[in-house]
Amino acid sequence: MDRSNIAKIAQNNEDKILLAKIWDKITAGMNRNIPANSAFLSPRELHMARFLFGHQEGLHEFGGYPDAERKMLIYLPEYLDNSYFDSEDSPIVCLRATFYENDSPSHRDFLGALLGSGISRESIGDICVGKNFCDFFVTDEIAPYLLQNFISAGRTKLRLSAIALNEVIVPEPEIKEIRDTLASARLDSIVSSGFSIARGLAAQYISSGKTSIDGLPCDKADKNVSEGSKISVRGLGKIKLHQINGITKKERLSVVIHRYM
Repeated sequence: MDRSNIAKIAQNNEDKILLAKIWDKITAGMNRNIPANSAFLSPRELHMARFLFGHQEGLHEFGGYPDAERKMLIYLPEYLDNSYFDSEDSPIVCLRATFYENDSPSHRDFLGALLGSGISRESIGDICVGKNFCDFFVTDEIAPYLLQNFISAGRTKLRLSAIALNEVIVPEPEIKEIRDTLASARLDSIVSSGFSIARGLAAQYISSGKTSIDGLPCDKADKNVSEGSKISVRGLGKIKLHQINGITKKERLSVVIHRYM
C-alpha cells in the first residue's frame, strides 16, 4: 500500500480527489482498528480503489445485495465478520418506496428526484424499480433525511420506509435474447449484433469512449469479449454476452446475447 500510487492510477484530477478521499477514510479505520468505508463507487471507481490498496486483508466490497453494481469499499477489523453488513451499524440502508400500480416511474425518475433533492451521486447505490415499488440503497447518513423529505419521483407520489437488507426485492430485468453467428467475439462485433447497428457505427461508439465492459471503460474495438461479460454503451443501453456456443460448420462463432430492455 502506497499513497503515492494515486497519481499513477488516476486518469484525471477527479480520480485523484476521489482516491485520496478513499485512502484517507480506509487507512484511518485501519490505524484505529475500526470499520471504515468509502461512499458508493461505480465499477470503474471500485477497480481503481482495489488496485490502490492491493491485496490488503480486511477489505470487502458490498452494495446491499450480491449482484449490486454500485458498491462500497469497506474495511472490517478482525473482530467483525460479514454479519456487520446486515447489522444496525451497516453503512448501507435500503429504502423502499411504494406507489400506486397505475404509476410507472423509471430508474431515471428516481435518480433524478434523488439528485434534485440535493443528494450527491456518491450517496446513492443501486436503484431497483418494481411494479409498484422501488428498493434503493443509500448511505446511513442520508437515510433519515430522505425518510422525512423524499415524497415524489417525477409526478409519482411515494410512501417511504426503511427495510432490512434481507427483505430487498430485485426485479428480474426484461431481456431480449439474440442468437447470432459472428466472425469473432470482438467488442465491435458484439455491440453491432446486440444493438442491431452497423459494425462501423459500433466501432465509432467504442472509439469515442462511450463503451464499458463490466463497468470498466474500453475504447478498443478489437478487444475480445469473454462469455458472461456485460457491455454498456452510452446512448444505446446494456447487453450481455450470455453464451458462446462454439464454432459453426461455416467457421463462425455461435453466440447468445442478452439485451436489457
